[in-house]
Amino acid sequence: MWFIAVFPPLLGAVIAGLAGRMIGDRGSQLVTCSGVIASAIASVWLFFNIGIHHSESHVIELFTWFSSGTFKASWALRFDTLTAVMLVVVNFVSACVHVYSVGYMSHDHHKPRFMAYLSLFTFCMLMLVTANNLMQMFFGWEGVGLCSYLLINFWYEKPSANAAAIKAFVVNRAGDFGFALGIMTLYVLTGVLDFDAIFAAVPSVAGQTSAFLGYSVNVLTVACLLLFMGAMGKSAQLGLHTWLPDAMEGPTPVSALIHAATMVTAGVFMLARLSPVFEYAPTALAVVAIVGALTAFVAATIGLTQFDIKRVIAYSTMSQLGYMFFAIGVSAYSAAMFHLMTHAFFKALLFLGAGSVIHAMSGEQDMRKMGGIARRIPVTYGLMWIGSLALAGVPFFAGYYSKDMILEASFAAGTGIGQFTYWIGICAAVMTAFYSWRLIFMTFHGKPRADHHVMDHVHEAPLVMLAPLLALAIGSICAGFIGYEYFVGHGRVEFWGRSLFVLSNQDSVSVAHHALPVWVGQLPTVVGGIGILLALVAYVLIPTLPSLIVERIRPVYAFVLAKWRFDELYDFLFVKTALRIGLAFWKTGDAKVIEGLGPNAASALVRVSAWKVSMAQTGYIFHYAFVMVIGLVILIAWFMIK
Repeated sequence: MWFIAVFPPLLGAVIAGLAGRMIGDRGSQLVTCSGVIASAIASVWLFFNIGIHHSESHVIELFTWFSSGTFKASWALRFDTLTAVMLVVVNFVSACVHVYSVGYMSHDHHKPRFMAYLSLFTFCMLMLVTANNLMQMFFGWEGVGLCSYLLINFWYEKPSANAAAIKAFVVNRAGDFGFALGIMTLYVLTGVLDFDAIFAAVPSVAGQTSAFLGYSVNVLTVACLLLFMGAMGKSAQLGLHTWLPDAMEGPTPVSALIHAATMVTAGVFMLARLSPVFEYAPTALAVVAIVGALTAFVAATIGLTQFDIKRVIAYSTMSQLGYMFFAIGVSAYSAAMFHLMTHAFFKALLFLGAGSVIHAMSGEQDMRKMGGIARRIPVTYGLMWIGSLALAGVPFFAGYYSKDMILEASFAAGTGIGQFTYWIGICAAVMTAFYSWRLIFMTFHGKPRADHHVMDHVHEAPLVMLAPLLALAIGSICAGFIGYEYFVGHGRVEFWGRSLFVLSNQDSVSVAHHALPVWVGQLPTVVGGIGILLALVAYVLIPTLPSLIVERIRPVYAFVLAKWRFDELYDFLFVKTALRIGLAFWKTGDAKVIEGLGPNAASALVRVSAWKVSMAQTGYIFHYAFVMVIGLVILIAWFMIK
């Protein structure tokens, strides 16, 4: 079961990628879907065996990967509760996406290539979550980055897809550079890369300082901040988030796979895996909490203004990732992982549900051109309700349990940063509920705003697309109350075992269970209800209200609609600056200096000299005779002088 949970997606990717033309579309779909479904079944077995029945964690060493002097890194598979949770989430969501893609991509001409990319992406994510050392984790980390480029740019004929894929790749490289430096710093500090060895060494090196630019810095804090920089890139945290909405250029199954349970959660998983390191770097945790809270808030504000149905859900993903990070920042690792799990179900449900809407609307993604389709696609409509209820944190759906626990743990931390993250989280919760139901009302309710030719063809998705949605809907309803006791309840210590580590004086989840005012736990639900009511008033009862509000706050609205001008700022600071520097090196450094004084100067000298010599070739015999006489005179004079 250990190997079945990990390697079938790789086998499916190889077969579909190399033999796709031989086995055809159906063969490629069958082999890739079968592989991921087999891994999902094996993952459930591992989850019950390790997490529920508390069997011992396993590390299976496959072979020695690197060996150089005293440095040695093995390729090994680490199976503990944290791995088991991620295996279930990744494989289950990926299986749903694979099956859904059979219907969604039915008219595409490159199905084997698409299915191979999906399976390869899944395998790289599995390598990341089963890694037993930082080098192997970095391999999976870079693998999902590469596969995300291939998937976002799958429709490579579109210039917008090309630009989005390059943007995702470049922005992630910035974060990955920090991740690589963090790995190197930890190695210098501890001398090892295996997780268990690092965790054992960290308490003894915590507090060590080093001189840098005249300052004394805590080396462990620097290492953690560099590692967090990598997490910021992969998980689209504020500052390195600009790639995520543009990634919507890929097919909808790609959006669900990347933004629900896999690539964007890699940063959350990495920080949770390294909890024994981050617990000894409180300054780094504070930075994680602040960045996470600001990400949740900024993304929620942008989500209020978007009209592309997939972009609304994408900014929702960014906001929910912010919740997970500020949970980690207050040492509520179990709450962050709980929200990661529940979020995977309802966010994949929303993305795939949006895909069904787009499929029904003949490719239309603008919510302003939808409306009045609830009766045409009732199953999709009902499933989108379930996903939105879970996202808004309505009792008793999955998001209610996990999001509330994050907010309660933040308040229970008893610090200024904890209070800051709690109230920012409350503000984001209002906006989350509002834009979730804004999406529902604009998409499904009111009068049809689409062209009548489009409306005539609105139809429900086929069963192969609806079946994965139904499976995800069950998770969106049940995952919260079933998993609560194990993930964040009183049984969490036994459930997580040694896979998560929290210092006793920083255990905010324990405090949240015993010493909180009643209103702290009730306020998120209340503000979520307020957000839904405001959306009902603005988009159903008084549909002219949004335009009136926009006119009153036009500058603020324009600023938020432009995504807080991050793209323009980065274009000015980095893109145009890099272009100017590149042009200077090209035009001046390369063309004028290197080529101008080097090969171009030499060739010019030869060309001028040859032209001068060629002037002597007149074609007249007496000129040549005259030259010969002069040469003879010079030669005689030379001998006489000598």
